[in-house]
Amino acid sequence: MDKRERLIEIATKLFSERGFENTPLSAVCETANVSKGLISHHFKSKNSLLREIFMKTTKLIVEINKTDKVNQTPQERLLELLESFFSQLEADKLFFQFNLNMMVHPKTREVLNDLIKERSSFILEATKSIFDKLDAKNSLIKSHIFIAELDGIALNYLGIYDDFPLKQIKEHIMKKYINNGN
Repeated sequence: MDKRERLIEIATKLFSERGFENTPLSAVCETANVSKGLISHHFKSKNSLLREIFMKTTKLIVEINKTDKVNQTPQERLLELLESFFSQLEADKLFFQFNLNMMVHPKTREVLNDLIKERSSFILEATKSIFDKLDAKNSLIKSHIFIAELDGIALNYLGIYDDFPLKQIKEHIMKKYINNGN
């Protein structure tokens, strides 16, 4: 891993744990054992570092959704999406925690507003393309509900309940969307 990627990884962890405003660049430098000059060499500012991290996480979301879906049924696509969501949520809490923290905090939301809107549009369109095949008349509203449910699950799992029943929630959501069609 090169120094730039290492800085991104460390900043992501610190921003997730401490919050963006509570993490000075000096803390990133100290944790990475590098000088402030090195961060300045790679990133114009703390805000540009934040934007870089957010763009990287968006790229991961886009890549997850790039698999060939032409021959998949809508239920197979939903199943794949849900499996990916739940396995990623369990495996990479830091990724979800970072995204959640950055999107709900007013200061970071202001810095990332254009990127958040771009990502949200992508997620909505990807979801809507599935629900279009299941119920075209209600696909937009069902897509918003589906996304809101997953966001709520992530919020509760990451930040509210220590004993959140993630496996049971997954089973329930799978039954709701896969077994019942939508």
